[in-house]
Amino acid sequence: MAAIAAGEAEMREALAEVPGVEIAAVNGPASVVVSGDADAVERVVESWREHGCRVRMLRVSHAFHSARMEPVLEELDRAASKVSHHAPKVSWACGVSGELVEEPGAGYWAVQAREAVRYADAVGTLAGQGISVFVEIGPDGTLSGMGPAALIDHAAGSGAVFVPVLRKDVPAGESVLTALAQAYVRGAVVDWAAVLEHGRRVELPTYAFQRQRYWPESATRGESAAEATPSTAEADFWAAVENGDLRELADTLAVDDEQLGGVLPALASWRRQERDDSAVADWRYGISWSRVSEPASAVLSGTWLVVAPSGEADAGLVQGCVRALTDRGAHVVLTETAADKVDRVAFAERITAALPEGAQVAGVVSLLALDEASLAEFPVVNRGVAGMLGLVQALGDTGITAPLWALTQGAVATGSAEAPASPVQAQIWGLGRVVGLEHPDRWGGLIDLPSTWDDRTAARVCALLAGSGEEDQLAVRPAGVMARRLVRAARPASGREQWVPRGSVLITGGTGAIGGNTARWLAGRGAHRLVLTSRSGPAAAEVAALAAELAATGTQVDVVACDSSQRADVAGLLGRIAAIGPSLTGVVHAAGVGQTTPLMDTTVAEQAAVVEAKTAGAVWLDELTADLDLDAFVLFSSIAATWGSGLQPGYAAGNAFLDAMAERRRARGLAATSVAWGVWGGAGMGAGEAGTHLQRHGLRSMDPDLGIQALAQAVDGGDVAVAVADVDWERFAPTFTLRRPSPLIENLPEVRQVLAGADNGDGATVPESQGELGQRLAGLSRAEQDRLLTDLVRTEAAAVLGYASIDVVEPERAFKELGFDSLTAVELRNRLNAATGLQLPATLIFDYPNPMVLADLLRTELNQDGATDSVSIFTELDQLEHNLSSMASDSDIREDVTRRLRGVLSQWIEAQGAAEPEGSGIEFQSATPNEVFNFLDKELGLS
Repeated sequence: MAAIAAGEAEMREALAEVPGVEIAAVNGPASVVVSGDADAVERVVESWREHGCRVRMLRVSHAFHSARMEPVLEELDRAASKVSHHAPKVSWACGVSGELVEEPGAGYWAVQAREAVRYADAVGTLAGQGISVFVEIGPDGTLSGMGPAALIDHAAGSGAVFVPVLRKDVPAGESVLTALAQAYVRGAVVDWAAVLEHGRRVELPTYAFQRQRYWPESATRGESAAEATPSTAEADFWAAVENGDLRELADTLAVDDEQLGGVLPALASWRRQERDDSAVADWRYGISWSRVSEPASAVLSGTWLVVAPSGEADAGLVQGCVRALTDRGAHVVLTETAADKVDRVAFAERITAALPEGAQVAGVVSLLALDEASLAEFPVVNRGVAGMLGLVQALGDTGITAPLWALTQGAVATGSAEAPASPVQAQIWGLGRVVGLEHPDRWGGLIDLPSTWDDRTAARVCALLAGSGEEDQLAVRPAGVMARRLVRAARPASGREQWVPRGSVLITGGTGAIGGNTARWLAGRGAHRLVLTSRSGPAAAEVAALAAELAATGTQVDVVACDSSQRADVAGLLGRIAAIGPSLTGVVHAAGVGQTTPLMDTTVAEQAAVVEAKTAGAVWLDELTADLDLDAFVLFSSIAATWGSGLQPGYAAGNAFLDAMAERRRARGLAATSVAWGVWGGAGMGAGEAGTHLQRHGLRSMDPDLGIQALAQAVDGGDVAVAVADVDWERFAPTFTLRRPSPLIENLPEVRQVLAGADNGDGATVPESQGELGQRLAGLSRAEQDRLLTDLVRTEAAAVLGYASIDVVEPERAFKELGFDSLTAVELRNRLNAATGLQLPATLIFDYPNPMVLADLLRTELNQDGATDSVSIFTELDQLEHNLSSMASDSDIREDVTRRLRGVLSQWIEAQGAAEPEGSGIEFQSATPNEVFNFLDKELGLS
């Protein structure tokens, strides 16, 4: 079964000559479901997809509402006949006829199973009975989501609301209460006494417009507004505490200052800690895993490409995966990599050789992560990660757009009792998140497997591969399927003990701006000795001034040139520290190299250069300090690994490794904290033009002092892995989810609020510009209309990109080539909405890739009022010409089309009361489609 965004009439016409496929449901004016033989349904889906129509395969166990149900109808009739049937007490609209049911007979149910579901008609009938509140009783809000569209052309449906009782990923109690409240405020009768029998009573305002908030957030129950707002006396009290003014504090409290002498320092320390913690509390994020509903049993079809590491084709996991796909209907093509040949060219050659000629790939499954061996040429990069990079590039090169699923085993931990078995494979997750952002159209997702492959795991994995859901970061475990979620990290408990660095503390990348800030923090906490390293060492810019500043605090400082990616260098450095003393008690690994390269342009050499400072340095530090008594082992990671970042495939992979390593170390009983940083103000990616670009996307630069406070929170609070970023979700969320939904971040309340608003066109109102522009177009020729609308698009695009002239925005130049990204795409959409009065989709430039094509869309949209003016006629002729140009070379079809065109032309000439001009005739029986159109152009004045 498949859902197709098409009208019933056009679908019936299309299916007239397609045996084995029927309309199974009519859900709205432009929403139908087809059902029947699996192969035939797939052909229909592919045909509509090629015409640019939105389609979606449904996860079902049977071809419901089609001839495939007929073998069970007799038995269903017998079962239904044993049940007593009575007239319904509430209005009941039949799902087959759409009419009200007076009394269902036994045969009602067999008809329901066989015939098409006319949801739109049923809802329309109920709306016609005066029903305006529809409450959906079911496992999710699917029907509620379709309801408004079903009533869009129904006069009685204006103002109707659809309320789902249960919603996906929302606790049942919360969802039911929300649904009852929504229904109640729209006039439905709810027995609140029964619903809230065991609830807690809360005093409400005495009249409707009392300007006082009665819903406390952090205050305790009963606290008044005056108590919640600091008074002048309270402010004076804390000022005295912070200034350490014992006399003033004693006077304020009217007590003897001797009684406060021992308390004041502790109180002042607590106050500073609390104030600093509050400043960065909203910057802290973590990862949790939520149990999600298991998908229905899988039904696969088509050709599936399974890519395995070299020499692993016969391995148990690979064969198990192949067997599972085959058992569920897929035609599996298995191909291996060649040892140390994992570049895009090698992959493209192997894929092309493995696939049958003309095969359409339905899905790609990568098991490359299982190969953790290092590349011979670039030992810092493992073959699995390099292979994943090459595979993504090769799929693009060969034009395969089927969804790519990357399977790992032990790359992630889904709970505190679990630790990543393979931080190496965790790099695939970092890389995969970038693929999902840069190439959402051909990305399936990430699935982490349990240690044992069994029948239950096989069924769950295949169900996920066959599904069409939005989840793309999943873990299969014995207890079920888990989905990755970004959550707010808990604020560390107040009064916690601070880490006081003892002995020597090593900071890799210590001569850079962020490393320098970290060194100042440690010196301020009384570090005895700091060892700052980088590849430049003493030759680094301004390092002498930094060393002098640190030394002035009483801390001994060593600045050493060391390449942390080399084991020998790290071992020598640690030996030197041990020889000089004091002993090493803390490590901060802040070394790293940034990246701004699209995934399709990233080479293995660049991947190695980006990850070596991160991963290799961490590996050697972990290995060579394992026997030391370390108080802290801090890894500087990045949010590129937490939720992904375009143009950073290597950077995201390397930092994902660090996060997994921290979890692995903590599971071994060793000190470990990984902090995934956002944008630091004036340092790293936060500096200069790059920082400005990131801020436009909603990632604010963090004040370095507050960044250090967040670091202190993480280390003192014992965090294992925490992300620290100042995110403007109102800007970030719409662009991050523009081309692909992200369940990862949609659990955050502020993200849900922003995305709910984005569904309404970002709150934009429709101005009168639509009518004004339409009037201007009505008086112009087709060529003039094209010119006006194309120049409009070019003008707005130039304004968004900051170009002084529209000359740079050539009519046929792709928006992507001009530098558009998700953020500027939204800005262009908003400007065109304002200029035209239309409500255009945010994916505008991805669906209509250049100004000329987009202008054609605008012309069509501006003439959707049903008027048969010259513009709409020309639009229809354009569409007809386009359809004929893509028509199959079937002689019967061509003859039928020619006859129809001849008839249309004859009627047109007769309607004009004119005879066919001399010398302009055409032999329609032998004419080609191009000759027919040339004739039409001439007759209609188009040429």
